[in-house]
Amino acid sequence: MGHGHGHSHGHGHGDHHHHHGDGHEGGTELPAAFDTSVPDEALSPEQQSRRTMLRRTGLLGAGLAAASVVAPAAAPAYAATNGSRSKGFQWLSGDHHIHTQYSNDGKYRVIDQVRQGALHGLDWMVITDHGNVTHSKIGVEKVNPDIRAARDVYDETLVFQGLEWNIPAAEHGTVFVHPGKNEVSVLKQFETDYDGGVKNATNSTPANEALAIAGLNFLAEQVKQRTVQDVLMLANHPARKGIDSPHEIRAWRDATSERRIAVGMEGAPGHQAAGIAAGIGMGRARGLYDNSPGSNSFAGYPLESYRTWGGFDWMTATVGGLWDSLLAEGKPWWITANSDSHNVYTDTAVRGPNSDFDTNGKQDDPVYGGKIDLTEGDYWPGQYSRTHVGADRRSYAAVMDGIRAGRIWVDHGQLIDALDVRVSGGGKWTTLGGALQVKRGTKVTLTVDVTPAVGPNWAGFVPALAKVDVIQGDVTGPVADRDTFTAPTAKVVKTYAVDPTTGSVRLTYNLGRVDRPVYVRLRGSDGNRSAVGAMGAAVDPAGPAIDVVGDADPWKDLWFYSNPVWVLPS
Repeated sequence: MGHGHGHSHGHGHGDHHHHHGDGHEGGTELPAAFDTSVPDEALSPEQQSRRTMLRRTGLLGAGLAAASVVAPAAAPAYAATNGSRSKGFQWLSGDHHIHTQYSNDGKYRVIDQVRQGALHGLDWMVITDHGNVTHSKIGVEKVNPDIRAARDVYDETLVFQGLEWNIPAAEHGTVFVHPGKNEVSVLKQFETDYDGGVKNATNSTPANEALAIAGLNFLAEQVKQRTVQDVLMLANHPARKGIDSPHEIRAWRDATSERRIAVGMEGAPGHQAAGIAAGIGMGRARGLYDNSPGSNSFAGYPLESYRTWGGFDWMTATVGGLWDSLLAEGKPWWITANSDSHNVYTDTAVRGPNSDFDTNGKQDDPVYGGKIDLTEGDYWPGQYSRTHVGADRRSYAAVMDGIRAGRIWVDHGQLIDALDVRVSGGGKWTTLGGALQVKRGTKVTLTVDVTPAVGPNWAGFVPALAKVDVIQGDVTGPVADRDTFTAPTAKVVKTYAVDPTTGSVRLTYNLGRVDRPVYVRLRGSDGNRSAVGAMGAAVDPAGPAIDVVGDADPWKDLWFYSNPVWVLPS
């Protein structure tokens, strides 16, 4: 059923189908050892040996397939295709962190959130109501018919069922499954057996940390047994309370190596409107990041880690910080950006007046409240934060594959319309999340096509991209101390000033003759607010500035970030 919200043309990413070395050019199939959908037992001994090597390096599923495909010499760089979508990635915008009336602190119907997400240009969404005793008993079942109904009405929009996991010993995380007949039963058993709130396992103890890993192993087993087609976990607002320690994040990442379940974290949290000043807004902090260390917090984190920086989590925003320390190990760990939508700024709806969540497992349907609410901190899905995933087709599996592969870039306030990234050398190339394998001493080039915004965002103005930064770091291998959260070699290696009025801009950065493993990642901003980064001007001369609690209008400080690309010479 059509519903006219312009998926293919209305929000600036549906028509950007570019050539990518994703194993489809020229009919080339993904080598079996690289293809994580092929089970181990179906491989030949040689293929099994190759897959074992890939696992050991932590790069299975990190986009190595792209690096192994030689782009046809005749294909011009970035030739847009109007033909088969299999020739390039579609960049599908989405949000994996959305609440409904089935959350104890939620308000909206599923159809409300899906309608708003579709209106605001999203292609995929995950409904993630809070894990708790009531939700585990009745909420998982009750929300499912609403999700299935929304799939029918908004049939161009991919609507996943998930939940917001209280990670034992840590913060929250999104867990979501590929739709299927067992989506409810698997989520229900997972929440009942492994949710930190349900199991009274929220304190930072070794036993609770082990329960989190057991939960990820349970999810991996459901995929292995084909109970569900796929499952993913992404850590939400990781630095908000300081309770996601570096060793816990590494443990989640390294668990379930056969088919990675935990693949990343919110680079930017939701609740972005919360920083708008009191009187016209909530008067708190962007992301509700206005906390202080508590008894379960990791003692090593500095006080500034409890704040956002240009709307982004400190772990992501700090060049040479925690995210870079993970990437420097040469292992995949991706970032996203989401709404965490509960109660929307300037909305006129209020929670149903007779709501009894504990009894009913849901809040009553919202009703008209008769006034505009300026005291909430959320936006609708897609209104401010977007996570763009490179998918080879429009399907649930393709979105999950794209997330697992790290083909992701994120933005705030619709700062840019499109981003295409290629790292090339030795006659082959790869894109975001990929690893380019070349001979030592090969000349390697980063090419970036960025399309600044051409139309107004949901605040009614056309944002202006001012600059793009290239960040590079060495791959130094696994850390000796798993609570490491610095990467001394990461730094901004090039800044490009951008004239947003010139249309699509091509930026080229020469990495030179690469003689050691490195990675590169990108970020850009409107240039409105910047500060010297935590590691000093030589590392980050003009990074995001710390957000002021009670005075941080998110529309006045816009950034985009990409996931990394590795270069692995041998």
